[in-house]
Amino acid sequence: MTSMSRHAAWATLAASAALSALVSATPLAALTPADLAFRQAVAEQSAETDAVAAFYRERDFAPLWTTAADAGRRQALFAALDGAADHGLPAVRYDAGALRENFRTVRSERERGQLEVAATRAFLAYAQDVRTGFINPASIDAGLVREVPVRDPLATLRSFAAAGDPGVFVRALPPQGADYAALRRGMLDLRQVIAAGGWGPAVGRAALKPGEAGPAVVALRDRMIRMGYLGGSVAPDYDAALQKAVQRFQIDHGLSPDGVAGEGTVAEINVAPEARLASVLVAMERLRWMNGVPLGRRHIWVNLPDFTAKIVDDGKVMFETVTVVGMNQSDRRSPEFSDQMEFMVVNPTWNVPRSITVKEYLPMLQKNPRAVSHLKIVDRRGRVVNREATDFTQFTAKNFPFSISQPPSDDNALGLVKFMFPNKWNIYLHDTPSKSLFGKEVRAFSHGCIRLGKPFDFAYALLARQTDDPVGLFEQHLKTRAETTIMLDQPVPVHLVYFTAWPDARGQIEYRRDVYGRDARIFEEMQAAGVVLDAVQG
Repeated sequence: MTSMSRHAAWATLAASAALSALVSATPLAALTPADLAFRQAVAEQSAETDAVAAFYRERDFAPLWTTAADAGRRQALFAALDGAADHGLPAVRYDAGALRENFRTVRSERERGQLEVAATRAFLAYAQDVRTGFINPASIDAGLVREVPVRDPLATLRSFAAAGDPGVFVRALPPQGADYAALRRGMLDLRQVIAAGGWGPAVGRAALKPGEAGPAVVALRDRMIRMGYLGGSVAPDYDAALQKAVQRFQIDHGLSPDGVAGEGTVAEINVAPEARLASVLVAMERLRWMNGVPLGRRHIWVNLPDFTAKIVDDGKVMFETVTVVGMNQSDRRSPEFSDQMEFMVVNPTWNVPRSITVKEYLPMLQKNPRAVSHLKIVDRRGRVVNREATDFTQFTAKNFPFSISQPPSDDNALGLVKFMFPNKWNIYLHDTPSKSLFGKEVRAFSHGCIRLGKPFDFAYALLARQTDDPVGLFEQHLKTRAETTIMLDQPVPVHLVYFTAWPDARGQIEYRRDVYGRDARIFEEMQAAGVVLDAVQG
């Protein structure tokens, strides 16, 4: 079928649907020609979208936007569309200018009916975008497995139509938390910085240390001043005041706070405000993906690029520990999702995932059957495999018939405790014997699970809600040296998130490296949809 014939077929179907809708509503004989023209246009234009068509049928094709009585709704709609850029949204998607012009030049009842539906579509597009985002996370990265709580458009239209104050309704669509508000302020501040020329020339040296002088130190001092980390100063050398300013910058950017502008610190100092703004815009979109996901009065917040895990009670962090997250490899990056932590396993057995078994351990066994002797190899009946009597070279990744595990021990890959929120990705939080990795600045070394720097203290903090002696309860199980499970009396929501820009307790934006490159890919999609860095959008 040609494109023209397809269009004709669709027009015929739309007209048929429109006629059916009209017949089921007010009797045609009771309608004036003007009413009929308006309703026919609404029915035809809305037939393509079930929710819109159902909405107008329910209200017997009564207008929502296009009469004098609808002025309040129109005002709320255009205020929202005109302010879309202030939420980091692609304003071009809603084309407020064309819609406003159509309101000004409408000449017939048929055109009014078409305009009615156009306004509804613009409203629904904005409402969904500002409420739960306009980018589909699953299209960006296989690790973005978060379920976005998209709202029913028909329910949205019904609620808006019934709202006593349309402006209040529209202003309540975006995330209402303090974090989103702080990110919006950060966005506006960065736009002002960019409009004023940025933070000055980049530092022209890869590394600087206290006591040095020269043009690179002057550039470093100027950027610290413009970023707000240092008061006005013309000192030419890397003095104590500049060292403290660098140290404060390092704290805000997750760097080792030694006050020395090493290679990593200089690289972060040289990041342009446009790149920081992109991080903020992505963070706002990420928060929209979570708008409607209940965090829980007590919850666990694992920010992957921040390399931290926090227990949050009523909005306040009551425990925090450093983490190691998945390597930046396609099959090892830690995914992003929310779930419920239900129990912890003390002295856990490590059941080696199939992917690790065949990719890492099978090649070792093929070279030397005695390799990885600390691991137990069993067949499908649970019988221990005789390594000496087995020719591992006969197996491939597809037909390897055995499973591998590591019994509980101090050297177990999971350490002495793991924290479980059962999920199909087999991701959990756990201890590790590899403590040295926690001293590194960038900690992406695991196969995907989250390693905790202070797993015992993490366990005590969780158990304190259900026992007067959390340490004693945990130690009681630990001393058995046998694998045991401690159930949490109340499951705790756990959120694995990825924010490279996030407000601190004061509402100031802190930044982290985009270790997986996910934010860069998200922002590319946002730009393709029409988002721009400055406040003026077409």
